[in-house]
Amino acid sequence: MASSEDDVWIDEKAGRLVRPYTVINGRTSPTNKLDLLSMVRATGQVSQNQLGPDHAQVLYLCPDPTPVVEVAAHLRLPAAVAKILLSDLIDCGAATTHVSHPAADPTDRSVLEALLHGLQQRL
Repeated sequence: MASSEDDVWIDEKAGRLVRPYTVINGRTSPTNKLDLLSMVRATGQVSQNQLGPDHAQVLYLCPDPTPVVEVAAHLRLPAAVAKILLSDLIDCGAATTHVSHPAADPTDRSVLEALLHGLQQRL
């Protein structure tokens, strides 16, 4: 995934050497509406060589539809930072998105109770 050039940006004990605020140039919100379950996929229209290292790494993670939360986890970045990087890629045509619509309301108490009950049964 990451080349040896990218290894200088991460220290196994300290984490990322470049702070997320710097990666996103101080921006605090994405230009596209993305939630944690939004699916993002590389379009193949922009080469990774045309992008900075963080954007290229994000694009590398999305050859197939990938949820925003998974991209953030792989990058070890806050979801808000991943959303801004992904939004940049969408804006330049390097990626596309599809906002998912959950089958159930994630705030519905009965859904949450059923989930809790199911998890307790597995323990």
